[in-house]
Amino acid sequence: MKNHLALGHILALAVSAVWGTTYISTKVLLTAFHPVEILIFRFILAWAVLFLCSPKPLLPKSLKSELPFLCCGLTGLTFYSILENYALQFSLASTVGLIIASAPMFTALLLWLCRRSGRPGGAFFIGFVLAMAGIALISLAEGESFDCDPIGIFLSVAAAVCWGGYSVCLEWAHADSGLTDLQITRKIFFWGLLFTLPFIWINGLSLDLTRFADLTLLGNTVYLGIGASALCFLPWNKASALIGSIATNVYLYLMPVITVVASVLILSEPVTALTLAAIILILSGLILSQRKSNHDA
Repeated sequence: MKNHLALGHILALAVSAVWGTTYISTKVLLTAFHPVEILIFRFILAWAVLFLCSPKPLLPKSLKSELPFLCCGLTGLTFYSILENYALQFSLASTVGLIIASAPMFTALLLWLCRRSGRPGGAFFIGFVLAMAGIALISLAEGESFDCDPIGIFLSVAAAVCWGGYSVCLEWAHADSGLTDLQITRKIFFWGLLFTLPFIWINGLSLDLTRFADLTLLGNTVYLGIGASALCFLPWNKASALIGSIATNVYLYLMPVITVVASVLILSEPVTALTLAAIILILSGLILSQRKSNHDA
């Protein structure tokens, strides 16, 4: 049992480390691709890799049995990604990032409301406040600011709620499907891709493949589609099954820390006292939240 818990925490930590670096690849791709195009190519690559790893047909037995995967794809892939991308058009990245980092709180509250976990305790919310304060400090230390655009804030909150909804649906899928983690993840990406495809028509996109002649664009697309999607959602979903969605989602607090570390190692950016204080706050918040999450799990 302890080995399973340790594996769950290691998987969640590893995925957070990768997701904390994806902003670099996304920024590169946004110079040549529409945000929706990036999502489409990511989801196609991810589903293709997962299908090759498990090519067994996974035809739905009924609408009721397929509903958890449909909801996961809709909330965690399509709605979350689209809402985040559109929020960035109205608000600063620092504002969007701070609000979306509240996803663990929405996860805990939604799981409690759906009676899939106990009521979050005081330690969880104290940890949440510390982590949010640390994330805000990191943005301020990097010279960023926050804004109060109501549309951007609404879209960001909606994205965070959608990720919490994904976590609820994921526990539902694990409980009732009898499928492996790989098969569950493959089904989720199928539905996520299916629900995202209409946005090609809505935005009048053509999905021009000639841009992939640029190896930089190709490499970053492969990294996001295979590395950050197929090879990250699978262990993330596994971690959720092992230690619970609340304990897994708390590791999202680490993403800004990973981003700072990557900036120092890759871009040789300096570390300020404010940044160090922010990292301490985030780690303290994670430890407090995990202590309670472990007890509930």
